[in-house]
Amino acid sequence: MSGSLPLRLVLASASPARRKTLQAAGIEPDVLVSGVDESLVASDRADELCLELARLKAQAVLTRLRPAQDQRTLVIGCDSVLEFDGQIFGKPADSADAIHRWERMRGRSGVLHSGHCLVDVTAGRRAEAVASTTVHFAAVSDDEIATYVATGEPLVVAGAFTIDGLGGPFVERIVGDPGTVVGLSLPLLRRLLAELNLPITGLWSRGTSTHPTPGTSATPKPNPGA
Repeated sequence: MSGSLPLRLVLASASPARRKTLQAAGIEPDVLVSGVDESLVASDRADELCLELARLKAQAVLTRLRPAQDQRTLVIGCDSVLEFDGQIFGKPADSADAIHRWERMRGRSGVLHSGHCLVDVTAGRRAEAVASTTVHFAAVSDDEIATYVATGEPLVVAGAFTIDGLGGPFVERIVGDPGTVVGLSLPLLRRLLAELNLPITGLWSRGTSTHPTPGTSATPKPNPGA
């Protein structure tokens, strides 16, 4: 039966941040880049836009996937956009666009929306939702903006910023799940899995453990040769 099969998660994204988020939670995903052209989808609502893009990414990978008979295959598609001053910001068009955004965003706040579409390929079911987190930006200087944009990091992320890289010091605080800002919310992933009657612990990589077995010490022994 499919419920007893080991779980395989396919991440429909080239984002190293999303992959690292999963890996830090004990989940080692397979990665298949969707290739979806995000510019072809439009909406005047940020939450609807990111969810539709997440659906398209998951679907694009599904058409190329060959599920194994001895695994229960899941596909997760994600997309993020920043809602700021009533506008929707995906990735900036170029450096000038990124600089202009930061000149507007500094000292203010916006809402980062991340759409998640989880497909149980084996069972033919789907669960989806949007996670939203409020981001408060620091009052960065013109020099800081120019130097940050020159690194290239803001050009490849939604809203022209990220908190898990060079842009981290330029975000004063957030209200919500930090994973949403990175592009994948683990608490939301857990809830979506529960909708499909699957535990997130079933995705943990074999051997994942943070607790010592009975009779052993939790403190690692020193390695004289290290």
